[in-house]
Amino acid sequence: MFRRKLTALDYHNPAGFNCKDETEFRNFIVWLEDQKIRHYKIEDRGNLRNIHSSDWPKFFEKYLKDVNCPFKIQDRQEAIDWLLGLAVRLEYGDNGTVLQTVFLPVFTAEKYKDLVPDNTKNADNAAKNAEPLINLDVNNPDFKAGVMALANLLQIQRHDDYLVMLKAIRILVQERLTQDAVAKANQTKEGLPVALDKHILGFDTGDAVLNEAAQILRLLHIEELRELQTKINEAIVAVQAIIADPKTDHRLGKVGR
Repeated sequence: MFRRKLTALDYHNPAGFNCKDETEFRNFIVWLEDQKIRHYKIEDRGNLRNIHSSDWPKFFEKYLKDVNCPFKIQDRQEAIDWLLGLAVRLEYGDNGTVLQTVFLPVFTAEKYKDLVPDNTKNADNAAKNAEPLINLDVNNPDFKAGVMALANLLQIQRHDDYLVMLKAIRILVQERLTQDAVAKANQTKEGLPVALDKHILGFDTGDAVLNEAAQILRLLHIEELRELQTKINEAIVAVQAIIADPKTDHRLGKVGR
């Protein structure tokens, strides 16, 4: 139940986190405070870091009170989820500002969407159809966490503009993960016969068999270089497609965190 938020926070084992394991749970709380929340000063984290102390539950209970967590120590899963929400908001919120809610439920928008005038809804729908990314709330912590999780999963370079990252994800999915692209990638490639005697090796090992093996290795190496060049060209085209977007001012962007 915590996997998405753990992934967004770059936790080392988001899929295998077990909050019922006492040692793992205490180490996780220390990591969360040291790396993400940072409510205490470094010198004040000693009690929380002493995970083998019999008094650790008391220190953790005090920590929950200090960060204004509404849940008690016995409500472990609820407390963890709340702390993760706090960490995500601190990590991705505007200028580190803590927002009032953990995440806005999806049903909130559904509840009030009918109150919007019809002409406004029609205009909004037309805009969304023209450009599906134009009306996204790029400052929403949930949106940022989701984009970051996708970027980590697809190994896409991070960017300060989350909308740019989302567009890069869309390009990658369209080019590599559609049904046609996957089917094309899975097609068996039939090689053409090669006459080794027409390819000059450039040196002589003194053994005809070794010379032939060297020629084969050289041809395989050339094929790998061609594939690498093709991938480089595809990456350049993808970057140019993002930078060429008139809505993106790449001069204000930074690569990395």
